[in-house]
Amino acid sequence: MAKTKKLRIIPIGGLDEIGKNLTAFEYSSEIVIIDCGMAFPDNDMPGVDMVINDITYLVKNAQKIKGIFLTHGHEDHIGGLPYFLKEINVPVYGTRLTLGLVEHKLKEHNLVSRVSLKRTRVGDIVEVSKYFSVEFIATNHSIADSVAIALRTPVGTILHTGDWKIDTTPIVGEMIDLARIGQLGNEGVLALMSDSTNVERAGYAMSEKSVGDTFDRIFKGCNKRIIVATFASNVHRVQQIIDAAAKNRRKVAVSGRSMENIVEISILLGYMKVPEGVLINIDSIKKYNPNQVVIITTGSQGEPMSALTRMAFSDHRKVEITKDDLIIISASPIPGNEKPVSTVINELFKIGAEVIYKSLMDVHVSGHACQEELKLMLGLAKPKFFIPVHGEHRHLVLHKHLAAQVGVPEERSFVLSNGTVLEIDADSAKISGTVPSGQVLVDGLGVGDVGNIVLRDRKHLAEDGLIIIVITIDNDNREMFSRPDVISRGFVYVREAEQLIDEVKNKAAAAVEDCLARRNVDWTMMKNNVRSSVARYIYESTKRNPMILPIIEEI
Repeated sequence: MAKTKKLRIIPIGGLDEIGKNLTAFEYSSEIVIIDCGMAFPDNDMPGVDMVINDITYLVKNAQKIKGIFLTHGHEDHIGGLPYFLKEINVPVYGTRLTLGLVEHKLKEHNLVSRVSLKRTRVGDIVEVSKYFSVEFIATNHSIADSVAIALRTPVGTILHTGDWKIDTTPIVGEMIDLARIGQLGNEGVLALMSDSTNVERAGYAMSEKSVGDTFDRIFKGCNKRIIVATFASNVHRVQQIIDAAAKNRRKVAVSGRSMENIVEISILLGYMKVPEGVLINIDSIKKYNPNQVVIITTGSQGEPMSALTRMAFSDHRKVEITKDDLIIISASPIPGNEKPVSTVINELFKIGAEVIYKSLMDVHVSGHACQEELKLMLGLAKPKFFIPVHGEHRHLVLHKHLAAQVGVPEERSFVLSNGTVLEIDADSAKISGTVPSGQVLVDGLGVGDVGNIVLRDRKHLAEDGLIIIVITIDNDNREMFSRPDVISRGFVYVREAEQLIDEVKNKAAAAVEDCLARRNVDWTMMKNNVRSSVARYIYESTKRNPMILPIIEEI
């Protein structure tokens, strides 16, 4: 009897981290992919613009890939697409708003004409290939048109929730389709892959509508100019800000490139309704009294170049914050962003502006399910196997424990890491090795050309500075043409440390003369001797380790 083939579930990104979501499902000669995201760089990645997945395994198996299926339009789920599609050109499936955002992104990379974008709707079932079909199921999240995906395979149905929560009063669209999820559970779900982001939070996530009620209360009777910072992709939140502004006879201006793009796309596709005459250009705000204006801006995460940060540091060309402004930060800091957000809030307070943020009022709710919702999902889907996804390692482990509380045996729950291969069939599941995975750093137009050595050098320069030692050698006479020249950047100011710099020159000269006195000494050895001699002296004198760069010129 022939051995039964197994489905291989391969998370390339999105585990032990928030971001870079990409999972491959492989059966026989076919692969389908759910999501293709990016992540923002950590503080130890100076100069890096974004982080994408290492897709070495998928490039190697490109002929097997039948398509990419997107759960929603957030950057951590679609941001890696342009870079992926430059390597592997496959059809991309998604709902209307999701593909609208993808198309805008592909235009920036001149890829629109090359890529096949296939629009789907909630309830659609796409017969992808011989072995795979995909059903799109309505969910609630902090962006419209979010879906869960039921992936039907020869070994059973895999239910991938995407990012989700239960919102019984959504701003746009319908409540999450719990009935369909329960129906799938009754039919039999082989494995559930569920969002773990808020597993540490008890209870239920609040409805997005509650934030709109808070905006109404704040806007009513406020005599100040109002500036609201939120995630650009949170179309529902932006809609509620616009609604509250219109209700209180205020004009709305938008600041920040990503905010401008998403508002434009959302209005064009009908996901955002703006009463006529409410939206004005940011250049026109001075034509109105402060109490007639609301500015919606990016920068809720304290990003250095974002609009709100530039406003806070009086560096914005069109908006100058004063003590007569009310600033609302309608977002929670992403883990790791607490300090830059706090810095921006402090700067706003220094200006004298009034600042409202989540600690003070309910101006933000999460788009991710909390514990009781996660339990409900597990109870409805009734999976044979459970794979927590979308979270740092502690989130995945806690979600596994939560699943055990509602009857999923711990031995049937799998906390995976990026690159781990889980082989699964109708009766069993086991980890069976790994594939290449990891981070690829994007810096400007460079993709992958910044690696650990470059990052190490950047950190070294940032922390300790640089000393350049220029040495001119008379090659014919085997002697120094002149005393070494020393240039310091980020280490000491030369004019205020003349004695230290003079001694650096002496140490460098002595090291060069020592080398010239020997036979068959190449420039590499000379540079190493200069570097080690000067480094030793500087550390003894200052207990610091700047980068030392000797340059040898011949005449």
